Amino acid sequence: MSNRVIDNDFDRIILGIDPGTNIMGYGVLGCRKKEITLVSMGIITLGKIDSHALKLKKIFERTLGLIDSYHPDEMALEAPFYGKNVQSMLKLGRAQGVAMAAGLYRELPIFEYAPKRIKQSITGSGSASKEQVAGILKSILKFDEIPKNLDATDGMAAAVCHFFQGGLPTSSKTSSSKSSKKHGSWESFISNNPDRIK
Repeated sequence: MSNRVIDNDFDRIILGIDPGTNIMGYGVLGCRKKEITLVSMGIITLGKIDSHALKLKKIFERTLGLIDSYHPDEMALEAPFYGKNVQSMLKLGRAQGVAMAAGLYRELPIFEYAPKRIKQSITGSGSASKEQVAGILKSILKFDEIPKNLDATDGMAAAVCHFFQGGLPTSSKTSSSKSSKKHGSWESFISNNPDRIK
């Protein structure tokens, strides 16, 4: 796990989650205007837990722990990809749902991004490899070395992708009305990003 001291001057903090039933990756991103800083990045290992239900419980508890430790303003998750193994997709969807439930329990706005969209936003290619994503994140966020487990950088990639989207509302966004007023209007986007409107 990589950690840096939380700066109270951040405009917002984004928690990125790469859901999984054996390994869940996460990244905590500090944002100040157009600058982003790595706050924390790591993995939560679940492989030694035999019961799928207990894995979901651990995902919920650990996600709540991340939220309570870093006080993010928003949560960005990688959406499950469609595969041929229906059982694997079902388990992955449950893992994502439990992580989302933890965010909603703490009244965070939730943003969901397809894997290809995350890769596209980071590397410019929706078919980029995990290694390519990790390498560009290393350059952007200036961390010393790429983690051995790339689920950590996948979690961070979700957070960075959300930052690059400017916090714009999307069809896959879920949020409380309180959070929507804070982050989800064109008026707030225009006022916060006047240089991006031409």
